[in-house]
Amino acid sequence: MTMIRLLFLYIFLFIFLGCATKKNPPDLRAINLKDVQWGEPGDGSIAPAGTRTALQSTNPNTGGVSYYARFPAGGFFDEHWHTHDEYVVLISGEVTIKLGTEVFDLEPGAFIVIPGGMPHYWDIPETGDAIILVKRDGPPDFHFVDR
Repeated sequence: MTMIRLLFLYIFLFIFLGCATKKNPPDLRAINLKDVQWGEPGDGSIAPAGTRTALQSTNPNTGGVSYYARFPAGGFFDEHWHTHDEYVVLISGEVTIKLGTEVFDLEPGAFIVIPGGMPHYWDIPETGDAIILVKRDGPPDFHFVDR
């Protein structure tokens, strides 16, 4: 009988502690690309001049962000790295990305995983803009390799 009580106590504590420390879920969101509200074009101090972004969500527990970025044709995003892992889908356009020492030519639909701390750059051809959807595990930061 004592073993059963102990089991129930463990189950109760597991459920209670699990509920007490449950993290806040992110807000529900669904949006079509044509309805995205883009920010003003950037001045080139971080991303290529003319880059526009649209924040979609911020995780209340980690500070991680999800956002769209629209890179202008012919833009080049200097080599940099982030503290947290980054997951990217190329929505439209084409890009060349260098991840560490490897270079990839990517088309729409490409999925990219960029581990935290990995240097990378984006090169957008003159043929047209490129749109990416980014999810980062933690707050956004940019550490440039040659700046």
